[in-house]
Amino acid sequence: MKKKVLHIAEAMGGGVFTYLVELANGMSDEFDVTIAYGIRTETPKDIAKYFEKDVHLVQVQNFCRGLNPLKDIKAYCELRKIVKKLQPDIIHMHSSKAGALGRILTGTKSIKKFYTPHGYSFLMQDVSPVKKMIYKVIEKELGKTDCLTVACGESEWIQSQTVTKNSTFISNGINIEKMRKNIRRMTQDDDGQNRDNHFTVYTIGRIDYQKNPELFNEIAEKMPEINFIWIGDGEMRKYLTSPNITITGWMDVAQLVKLSKSLDVFILPSRWEGLPISLLEAMFIQKPCIVSNVVGNKDVIRDGYSGYICSTAQEFVDTIYQIKEGVDEKIIRKAYKDIIEHYNSGWMCEKYKELYCE
Repeated sequence: MKKKVLHIAEAMGGGVFTYLVELANGMSDEFDVTIAYGIRTETPKDIAKYFEKDVHLVQVQNFCRGLNPLKDIKAYCELRKIVKKLQPDIIHMHSSKAGALGRILTGTKSIKKFYTPHGYSFLMQDVSPVKKMIYKVIEKELGKTDCLTVACGESEWIQSQTVTKNSTFISNGINIEKMRKNIRRMTQDDDGQNRDNHFTVYTIGRIDYQKNPELFNEIAEKMPEINFIWIGDGEMRKYLTSPNITITGWMDVAQLVKLSKSLDVFILPSRWEGLPISLLEAMFIQKPCIVSNVVGNKDVIRDGYSGYICSTAQEFVDTIYQIKEGVDEKIIRKAYKDIIEHYNSGWMCEKYKELYCE
C-alpha cells in the first residue's frame, strides 16, 4: 500500500505552484498524494489539469494571505478535518502560513512532518522590524516541534539554522523534459509573431514588493530605447510607469516558454527570494540572466560564471548594455549545464522520496 502524503499550501501560485506540480506529479507513482491548498489571484483557474489524475486536490476555503485570526482559526479547523479523514503518513507544509498551522495541528504526533518555507516571512522587507521579530520568534518556537525543515536552497537552509536545529535542504528543480517538449512545440508552431528586431528585457512573477517593480521601472526609465516586459500581474502594477514597459498578465507554461524564447535578457531585481523557479527556467532556455544581490538568487547564479549579480539600477543598466553589445556564450552554456546537473525536478523528487522513506 502506498504511503499517504498530504501537502498543505496556502501560497498556491507562482513558483510554489510550479514546484508543487513537479513534486506531486513526480512522486504520485510511489505515494498517494493529496494537496490541501488556498486560492490566490495568481492561482491558475483550472489547476486540476496541471496534475496527474491520481493527485487529489482539496481547497481550504479559509486560507488567506497575511494575518487574519478568524480566518486562520477556520482554516485550522478545515485542515484538522482533512487530516482526520485522510489519515496521512506524511504532512509536508509549504510557506509560512501553512507551516504555522500545520505544525500546531493536534492529533498528528505519529505523522512525519516536513516544512519548506519558500522564503522566510522574517526576511520580508515590506513589514516593520517589530513584525519581523514576531515572525522570527514564531519560527523559533515552531522550530522546536517534531518537524524537519527542508529549505529549497542553501541560503534558505543557512537562514533556517537561526530558528531551528532540525533542518536540511533540497534545491528546487524544473521539469527538464516538459520544458524541452514545450520548446520543440514552440519551434514547430512558431509563426514569428513574438519576434521583432527590438532588444527586449523581461522578468516573470507577481508584481509585488518582493519582486521590486520600482527597481524594474527605474532600470527601464534609464534605457528608453529598449523594450521591457513583465510576465505576470499584481497589486503593484501602478509602479510600472515607464512607457517602454509591457505587462502581459499571467500565462500558462507553454505560452510563457514561447514568449520567453523570443526575448533577449532575463532580469530578477527581487528584494528577497527562496529559490526562484523563473530564474531556473530562464537559464534552461539559455537566456543571459541578471539578478539582484540577495538570498536565493546567489544560490543559483555565480557572478561572471553562470550569470550576473547586481546591487544597483546602474549596475543592471551597464550589464544589459554589455550583453547587448555581445552575449558571452560561455556563461549561457555554464548556466544551462548547472540546471541539467543540479536543478532538475527528477533529481529533486528522488531526494524527497529518500527523505520521506527514511
